[in-house]
Amino acid sequence: MAGESVLLTGPAGAGKTFVLNQFIRIAKSEGKHVSVTATTGLAATHLGGTTIHSWSGIGISDELPYGFVDHMAKGRKEIIEKTDVLIIDEISMLHDYRLDMVDTVCRLVRGKDEPFGGIQIIMSGDFFQLPPINRGDTRAGGFVVNSKVWQLLDPTICYLEEQHRQDDEVLLDILNSLRAGELRRHHAEKLLERVGIVPDDEELTELHTVNIDVDKLNNEKLDELGGDEIFYTQTTTGSDSYVEALQRSVLAPATLRLKKGALVIAVKNSPERKYVNGSLGTVIDFEASTEYPVVEFKNGKVVTMLPDTWELRDGEKKRASISQIPLRLAWAITVHKSQGMTLDAARIDLRKAFVEGMGYVALSRVKNLRNLYLTGINQMALQISEDAQNIDVLLRDHAAKDAKRFAYLEKSAEKRATEVPKKTEKASGWSEKIAKMHETYPNAYKPWEASQDAQLKEKFLNGASIKQLAKLLGRHEGSITMRLQKHFGEDIIQ
Repeated sequence: MAGESVLLTGPAGAGKTFVLNQFIRIAKSEGKHVSVTATTGLAATHLGGTTIHSWSGIGISDELPYGFVDHMAKGRKEIIEKTDVLIIDEISMLHDYRLDMVDTVCRLVRGKDEPFGGIQIIMSGDFFQLPPINRGDTRAGGFVVNSKVWQLLDPTICYLEEQHRQDDEVLLDILNSLRAGELRRHHAEKLLERVGIVPDDEELTELHTVNIDVDKLNNEKLDELGGDEIFYTQTTTGSDSYVEALQRSVLAPATLRLKKGALVIAVKNSPERKYVNGSLGTVIDFEASTEYPVVEFKNGKVVTMLPDTWELRDGEKKRASISQIPLRLAWAITVHKSQGMTLDAARIDLRKAFVEGMGYVALSRVKNLRNLYLTGINQMALQISEDAQNIDVLLRDHAAKDAKRFAYLEKSAEKRATEVPKKTEKASGWSEKIAKMHETYPNAYKPWEASQDAQLKEKFLNGASIKQLAKLLGRHEGSITMRLQKHFGEDIIQ
């Protein structure tokens, strides 16, 4: 409330979304224009917002084309101009270069050459959870702490420590040990005890790591329903390559199959605000004349779902478009889409976990081990990003200094009104710490590239020492050790 730009962080279930909702309510009551966004549509629904990609207009672009702002819609510009506070939830999943893109858009639209054009930025998330996704055919990036604007913004760190989701000490111990990189055999055994147990209630939310398994289960559930099946096939414009690029960001399937009773999720915001990207509902009927599905959403609204359109634009040119009913089946969801959710119970399949933090996110969705049903689990599911662990050390140090700087705010409003806070030196900036670290280790806190991994393994197997590898790869020795343990097991380093 003091107007600082902030990173609100802490473990899963610490209450980040709760705190954000309280802050948003108070800020709006004071007349501030608050723009609420998140890195995914589903996460945005927890706060009643939109995606940061949509809010800023950057969409799926990897870089801003020349004259980008000149071609922005007037309404989009007005929203950015009026914004006093910008919320970005689930910040761990946003690429560093995309935060820089949002910063550039805000500066240009608002005509102010300062971070985000002077908007107060409130980022929330946990770097131990899901990292930004790098695909082979798109620009690679890392956590937002590596962005240029992060160094300039130097946000205040608010670190939540208390646990408010789990009511099970055993599960909490597993999650804390996983987070600290100190998982032991007895922790793994507790998890393995949950493999193969059949729940009493078969109608559980299922979490899977890959889309193909989600699609398989959803199709099986649909087949079990009686009644007629209705097909909706997308229509497209543009060349195949552009359509394929657009299809990767469109969650609506090319062919949508529905029946009465199907559990569905909206994959686009309603222009009339009847539903948002991530709204869950059930198909209750089909319109007689058009056969468009009629969906009753969890918010109680009954909506006839009409086709919507997604476009891929290059400046003023429309390169491709896809039109489809903005729905997909929702008996199963991916772990990525579950981030931020609290589930009463879940059946979780971690046999194909493929990125660090995935197991931590999935396991921390439930309140206790009794309501956790594991189909299976692999070694990757129990891995935590070493970059996240290193970043966490700096965040905690920064948070401790910021807590002292703002300690006067903890006093009662009456006392604050009669006291003038002592001026204190601002905590040494993140940029200074990173710059100092990069003097010795130029690649510290940057994502590992495949070529670097290959070099690490080759040199190590040929006898290079930890110290030599640290110098060669520009990373501190602790990072080298953790990376080798990830590839070769904990016992590799004696």
